Amino acid sequence: MKIFSGRANPKLAEDICSFLHLKLGRVSLGEFPDGEIQCKIEEDVRGRDVFLVQPTCPPVNNNLMELLVMIDSCRRASAERITAVIPYYGYARQDRKDEGRVPITAKLVADLITSAGADRVLAMDLHAAQIQGFFNVPVDHLNASPVLNHYILSLGVPTEDLCVVSPDAGSIKRAVTHQRRLDGKLAIVDKRRTSARETTSKNIIGGPVEGKVAVIFDDMISTAGSICGAAEVVHKAGAREIYLAATHGVLCGPAVARVQAAPIKEIIVTNTIPQKSQDLLKNMRVLSVAPLLGEAIKRIHNDESISALFREPVD
Repeated sequence: MKIFSGRANPKLAEDICSFLHLKLGRVSLGEFPDGEIQCKIEEDVRGRDVFLVQPTCPPVNNNLMELLVMIDSCRRASAERITAVIPYYGYARQDRKDEGRVPITAKLVADLITSAGADRVLAMDLHAAQIQGFFNVPVDHLNASPVLNHYILSLGVPTEDLCVVSPDAGSIKRAVTHQRRLDGKLAIVDKRRTSARETTSKNIIGGPVEGKVAVIFDDMISTAGSICGAAEVVHKAGAREIYLAATHGVLCGPAVARVQAAPIKEIIVTNTIPQKSQDLLKNMRVLSVAPLLGEAIKRIHNDESISALFREPVD
């Protein structure tokens, strides 16, 4: 087994290798003078089981192209099997035609990865689970909920004081999964879209949240508009403390300013994406998914079942 990393998140790849007691594979990556990506695998991969760790996070296009070039390099070097380990899958929100003359870019990216030569994909918390079906190769879709839930449980909040909050109707299933494990109350923020770029959060369904410790779960925090809007609604409803929790901390555009202004105690994300915002957000907690990914990689390599890693166990 050989594990290589692109330049998107080398620290995560190093942590995965540390968990597996392996050395990270050597690869040279750079740019030609005109900006084209240059790649050379510096180790023999002929007949090897190769895992390429590369989230397609911002800058999305550069990181995606780098992943494709690395896959092609390994395929032409006669690797036995190539698994693209994509902790964060860019373009995932463009997963359907919601109006005329728009692309389904999530499918296009899946086709590119498959055509480049990937034999398998390992992903985490895809924005839409049906993206697994966009690939013509096996996809192992992990969930970071065990990592997030373990941290929330470590806070020691009594069950009767805890309320799990979904920031919108589309995240109810995710919130229910967390609520079953954390055993608190469940509430849903009623979010309405007012334009293509703006949403408003007004009412709370379920709960109650008054006097409770509220944890708002989402798959990603991008511009933070929706989740911070939900935090405002929950705060006005009388929540004692508010935590924001998400697998992917994209945190682009006005996200940092919005989180800084939000009435929250802590923002919790995982290291699927490298966090530069941690220097600006003193109340940010970054949790590691390296052991989860490392265990999945070990089981894939040994042709063992990883279905137990797909879902959160319920006591």
